Amino acid sequence: MQALNLPDHGVKTKHAPEGAHIFDPARRVWVFLTPEEWVRQHVLNYLVHDVGCPLSLVAVERKLLVNKLTKRADLLVHDRQGKPVLLVECKAPAVKVDRSTFEQAARYNTVFKVPFLLVTNGLVHFCCRIDHADGRIEFLSTVPSYERLCAANPD
Repeated sequence: MQALNLPDHGVKTKHAPEGAHIFDPARRVWVFLTPEEWVRQHVLNYLVHDVGCPLSLVAVERKLLVNKLTKRADLLVHDRQGKPVLLVECKAPAVKVDRSTFEQAARYNTVFKVPFLLVTNGLVHFCCRIDHADGRIEFLSTVPSYERLCAANPD
């Protein structure tokens, strides 16, 4: 798999007769290793090891309903009260992060209404803070710490 612009926290992979797999510590299962899953697991490890998100408060491939269609958010980080604070949309490294990627994340966020979005293909990352009260979006240079993510969550 391609090297990513994310810290390497030693994701676990294995080869099985049906193909390569990667271990998902949040779901505690081995899943097929696709380029997008490679990115998702590296981002998950980054959130846990570098941002300080408790693994137990990160949902992977969280189902949601958008316009009566079932979709899945790649990663959804919750505060300690269970309220979502960060929505992450992951793409394969070969997929350009563009306006359509942000639109997809924004559609998902109509359901979750998180204050932070992270969109990444593992090489390029965009994080923003959303002020739902006035509709302003502020792009950030880094993903805030878990404490800051939670502190920005309105009650």
